[in-house]
Amino acid sequence: MRRILLFLLTIPLYVSAQQDAETGCTVDAGYFYGNIIPHRKSIKHLIIGHPTGMLISLNRKTFGKYEWEQAYNYPDYGVSLHYEDMKNEALGEMYGLYGHYNFYFINRSVMLRIGQGVAYNTNPYDKDTNFRNYAYGAHLMPSTYFMLNYTRQHIFAGFGLQAGLLFVHHSNASMKSPNTSTNTFAVNVGLNYSFDKNADNVYQVSVTDSVYRQPLHYNVFFKGGINQSDVIGSKQYPYYAVGGYVDKRISRKSGFQLGAEFFIPKYLKEYIHYKSVAFPEEHVDPDTDYHKAGIFGGYELYINRMSFEAQVGYYVYAPFKSTGMHYERIGLKYYFSKRIFGGLGLKTHGAKAEVLELGLGYRL
Repeated sequence: MRRILLFLLTIPLYVSAQQDAETGCTVDAGYFYGNIIPHRKSIKHLIIGHPTGMLISLNRKTFGKYEWEQAYNYPDYGVSLHYEDMKNEALGEMYGLYGHYNFYFINRSVMLRIGQGVAYNTNPYDKDTNFRNYAYGAHLMPSTYFMLNYTRQHIFAGFGLQAGLLFVHHSNASMKSPNTSTNTFAVNVGLNYSFDKNADNVYQVSVTDSVYRQPLHYNVFFKGGINQSDVIGSKQYPYYAVGGYVDKRISRKSGFQLGAEFFIPKYLKEYIHYKSVAFPEEHVDPDTDYHKAGIFGGYELYINRMSFEAQVGYYVYAPFKSTGMHYERIGLKYYFSKRIFGGLGLKTHGAKAEVLELGLGYRL
């Protein structure tokens, strides 16, 4: 904690030395206090206190230089540092690094922040020294947070206040078992500081009557990841998905998708054999095909070259039904060009993550 406080004190000195007063940079720091949501019975024994922590963020304002900035009411983008004491020695402490966007509403007095990054846990599961920690199976893991705050800037000498709600999700995306994950819901309060104290920057406004629509486009993609079954101590295996979809962009911000994909979840091959041997009463055929095929519909929210993606799918072929027939995917996509895109997404079955996918695609 002392190192975080020291970092907080050095951020304004560093930024002011690198930027002039007209940069549109802000920094904010807040304290939070909350609860771990008991979303599974297997982690209830780990919830013995109220997590506390700090969130420190460096933000860069936008003023409408690009069309997407105007379309989203001049959001901020930046980086965040997160610290959380889980208030349980078995769960340890969390340190996170994120990239984020701040979106503003109601005369810029309400801010919604969405952050995605990676977190480090100080005390993951170990069969000998920490067998109680069923939440995290590895030190490093993906992490997401959402923050909804009432915010006021430039109250006095560049300083302002903000307060609201915070939700933080930590999960190693089934890359290593166990992986029951944790979700922290908290209240937060903090200070913000604006380096452009005079607030002289002008928001640019461009008036256009054009309708932003595109014809149907066909897309093909390949995705891959690494995961492990729920059997602790089992091996990690590669996970692949290949498929295609049709997308229709109906506005500057929104587009819809309809497609199909084929899955090669190699971890299931070992898991099927394990079930056939360890649970003979379930009559699992060890030669059951582990491949899957699904159809899905999706929504894409376009920002600039980046977009947020959400999909809901149904397995039309799944001989081994270990996860149910429905699946979901949320992720980020980045367009390197008009044709080529990459992505990072989390495929889940309800609250249970299956794999963190890294993908590459081509838009025809």
